[in-house]
Amino acid sequence: MSTAKTDEAAYRIGVDIGGTFTDVVLWDMAQTRTWNSKLLTTPDDPARAVMDGIARIIAQRGIEPGAVDAVIHGTTLVANALIERKGVKTGLITTRGYRDVLEIGREWRYDLFDLEIEMPSPIAGRPERQEITERIGPNGSVITGVELGELADIAKAFEQSGVESVGVCLLHAYRNPCHEIAVGKRLAEIAPNLSISLSSTVSPEVGEYERSSTTVANAYVHPIFKTYVDRLVEGLSRMGFTRDLLLMLSDGRLVKQDTATQFPIRLVQSGPAAGAQAAVLYGAMTEVEDLLCFDMGGTTAKACFIEHGEPKRSATFEVARIFRFAEGSGLPLQIPAIDMIEIGAGGGSIARVDRLGLIQVGPDSASAMPGPVCYGLGGKDPTVTDADLVLGYLDPGSFLGGEMRLDCESAAMAIAKRLAEPLGISIEKAAWGIHETVTGNMAQAAAIHAIEKGLNVEKFTLVPIGGAGPVHVCAMARKMGIDRLICPVGAGVASAVGMLGAPISFEVAQAHMSRLDTVDWPEVTQMVNRMAAQGEELVRHAGVCLEDITINVTIMMRYVGQGYEVEVPADRAWMSDGNADAVAQSFGESYQRRFNRTEAMPAETISWRVITSGPRPALGDTLRSEATASDGAAQLGSRPVWFGLDKSYLDTPVYDRSVLTAGTEIEGPAILEEVESTLVLPPDFSGYVDNGLNFVAVRQP
Repeated sequence: MSTAKTDEAAYRIGVDIGGTFTDVVLWDMAQTRTWNSKLLTTPDDPARAVMDGIARIIAQRGIEPGAVDAVIHGTTLVANALIERKGVKTGLITTRGYRDVLEIGREWRYDLFDLEIEMPSPIAGRPERQEITERIGPNGSVITGVELGELADIAKAFEQSGVESVGVCLLHAYRNPCHEIAVGKRLAEIAPNLSISLSSTVSPEVGEYERSSTTVANAYVHPIFKTYVDRLVEGLSRMGFTRDLLLMLSDGRLVKQDTATQFPIRLVQSGPAAGAQAAVLYGAMTEVEDLLCFDMGGTTAKACFIEHGEPKRSATFEVARIFRFAEGSGLPLQIPAIDMIEIGAGGGSIARVDRLGLIQVGPDSASAMPGPVCYGLGGKDPTVTDADLVLGYLDPGSFLGGEMRLDCESAAMAIAKRLAEPLGISIEKAAWGIHETVTGNMAQAAAIHAIEKGLNVEKFTLVPIGGAGPVHVCAMARKMGIDRLICPVGAGVASAVGMLGAPISFEVAQAHMSRLDTVDWPEVTQMVNRMAAQGEELVRHAGVCLEDITINVTIMMRYVGQGYEVEVPADRAWMSDGNADAVAQSFGESYQRRFNRTEAMPAETISWRVITSGPRPALGDTLRSEATASDGAAQLGSRPVWFGLDKSYLDTPVYDRSVLTAGTEIEGPAILEEVESTLVLPPDFSGYVDNGLNFVAVRQP
């Protein structure tokens, strides 16, 4: 496949794999139109649903594969492999004396009072961790040369234990990678079948435990991710696609397939990151910059805060937590990622009565197979979707545009058997209990996330996406004290939309610890220029013209002695000029915004980050230009819907979302249906359709 562009290539396709559904969006760039498709995910082979979805949508529109400029993909493969421990057997090579870094960790307990605390088990077991004689000092000087002759015995030990992939993480390699490069080169010669990940490439940053964890995690998923991408590329080529596959990173940026396969760990949050990018697009359409993106799919729900039109990002991330809300109970990853909170609360989340006699929802999910009971695919346990159907929020005959009929009677029977009868309440009250519990869990998680970031949640506007997001968003807003919502068209496939609207971009990070008053500016200038050249090469390789590339620099800084950093915007000219005063001022402003104070202490730099980006595609213009409603009757009729007010169903008007025109005003209660999702408007909400056909909902006092 090639990156060369032709005038005939006028389409782009975005594909997002979720736990329950796979979403496909086709963008006609010439005619400024989009088309959507949604089909069940195929857990046994996720690529099958991707290929089926792409084939279906281009066949429906009569488009030749060669006319498609790019296929952009986000996948849960990396995250699922880490959470379910379904990667390959992985080894670690580290500096002699540091074999147990993965188990020692930070010597910190996420629960001080739990005598039987459970910590995440290392991906590389102790027998698969090997030491090599070498030593690099913290300033990058070679203290002890690397003994490459020891690698023969190490490779033999790996072969005997069945290791398929190896992470190499040597002490202070972020400062001087020469020993890691030599080890990687020699190991590739004597053990060519091993997949090798170097920490100086994957995560060249301070933090021995975090760097080791990230490198080993990258090695753990590298072979299976490469196989998956290679099969996908091969399948697209057979179908007639001629362009390179682009993949979404966890920080909401796009890279080409070969870059993604080199750093698979950076795709651990690719789907949710795309959802945040979609929220940025919808916010720009309504000229709102402070947003809370609420993404509720079939398996999980995610919340991400967007300030001043940009999603908040983090330089660290934790995956596969033993306890979802307990920081430190998961595997730390030093990767750039959009900062969000995720909980096991989706349409497929299973409801049950816990040992205290209370309704518990999730975190386990019915997934795509067997799915909720109402899908009729063999599911026996009641889920959030089953409850939403019983409450009248979903129409059994119009789900997925009528492609999939839901079984309301079976859903009600499952709720009766597993919840209503054990609790001695009606089916409706049990279903309402499921709805209230899962909504309360999500509101609490988002509120805690806001508190941790020092944000006032009430100043944000909620943007619901995902198939289940619009169903629950008004109830969630009420619980959080948020009065305004922007509900976009096609919310159910928003992550795929976000992929189409994201720029090709890559972030390169490099540790360089120094007090600000002792920074070696010529050395830093060389380092930043080298990082910029690396990022520029990757972005150009993905098809961006040199004149369209922008480069931004930020610095992770803190006061001397602190254990946490803030990200500080910087100008490249400050490096070449050695302008420490400008850096200090920018740090003070960033610290003030984050903590509402500054300290009378010296500052220090921890790491430097260079973001190289191409232009953002003009998808927003397309979304605005196609904001014309179809002909037809807006109101489809009415049906009984349970809102929990007077413990009875209310006869509620149902509207066809696709025919609502700009300026249409609707008072709650109301149901707004479209193929991909359903917006539930309770009696205390009303709203109007704006010029972009977004439904702007407002909570009444």
